[in-house]
Amino acid sequence: MNVLSGRPRAGAGVAPLGRPAAYAAELIGTFGLVLFIVLVLTISASPPFGIGGPSGPDFAVVGLVHAFALMGLIAALGGACGAHFNPAVTIGMLSTRRIGLADACAYIVMQVAGAVLAVLLVKALMNGTGSAAHFGAPQVVTGRFLDGSAVRGMVAEAIGAFFLMWAIMAMAVNPRGERAWGPFVIGTTLGLAVMCIAPLTGAGLNPARAFGPALWGGFGPAGDWLLAFVVGPVAGAVLAANLYTILVIARQPRTRVDAAKPAGQPASPAPAPSGQLGVIRP
Repeated sequence: MNVLSGRPRAGAGVAPLGRPAAYAAELIGTFGLVLFIVLVLTISASPPFGIGGPSGPDFAVVGLVHAFALMGLIAALGGACGAHFNPAVTIGMLSTRRIGLADACAYIVMQVAGAVLAVLLVKALMNGTGSAAHFGAPQVVTGRFLDGSAVRGMVAEAIGAFFLMWAIMAMAVNPRGERAWGPFVIGTTLGLAVMCIAPLTGAGLNPARAFGPALWGGFGPAGDWLLAFVVGPVAGAVLAANLYTILVIARQPRTRVDAAKPAGQPASPAPAPSGQLGVIRP
């Protein structure tokens, strides 16, 4: 740990179960998250293809599915990989040196692969309904609200990703965070963000979740898609991770016991993330 900045060194630590298990957990977790999201959006398509209302999905239901899915996946897989399931979260962790570059790249590859596999499964299961729902591909709304503006979409996506990352930092990275509440707080933060932002952009908030459905549901203008659904979430997550580190973690008092610990060790006896993967250690 850098005593002056509160930033950990990017050391050689790995997840408690090792890199292969961590990478597999990221793939499985992202697969599950995107699968449930795409399924609920496909089922909620407007009649005659789905059972949603004439105007489309009920975003309260969609938000709850996001929340429940992320809660369960964090609880089930967090001990193996840190439960990123989102390239924006991984890049946020990388920007604060809580994961190494090679591991971050591997995480992102696994996340994108998991998202693509999830959409492939929905495509095989749902026939024409998936196509009618564009497989849940997020798009900036035109004709109302943001009026198709990629810049406004980027801001909306950045806001959602910012608060999601802030919740992750508070519950899973802060050595004094309440670990037992982590899945609930992080999951409900995502659900709340989706309920409010989905009517504007479809609430990607996750480049892997946006990319998988867009392969079959359509990207639209490539530059606009990258700005709204890649740059927006990544910028929001990086800002939140660094701001939380500066305002909260770096300002926490260090006891004599903490100060005597070797560099890279947790600054608290409470469970804390490893220096490499941001994994909660028991």
